Amino acid sequence: MIYGIGIDLVENDRIEKIIAKWGGKFLERVFCENEIKYCARHVQFSLHYAARFAAKESFLKALGIGMGRGVHLKDVEVTHNEQGKPIIITHNQAALQLKKNKIAKIHLSITHTKTYAAAFLILEKG
Repeated sequence: MIYGIGIDLVENDRIEKIIAKWGGKFLERVFCENEIKYCARHVQFSLHYAARFAAKESFLKALGIGMGRGVHLKDVEVTHNEQGKPIIITHNQAALQLKKNKIAKIHLSITHTKTYAAAFLILEKG
């Protein structure tokens, strides 16, 4: 049974400008250490940060809580499984929300172009 769905679209230039202005302060507030390492390995790093930001926003929308409602963006980590499929790992309040709402699976799809990054996410009850 589907608990919630979320979708988000991010302008890559917006993320690039925020990173240029705030640098590590922004990155360390929003992204986990492994996300920062992954994105830093890419020449067009802002595309990868933007896709992860969109995934985090999609997760919050699927929960139905939005930003500033107890789950921090850093509590939602975007990574890949062995086959390269994007997955979410939850920490702290995000993990508690999954347990509280009996959510068993997270389905995530992310994409990006030169201009935009997008994510679509489904939360499935167990």
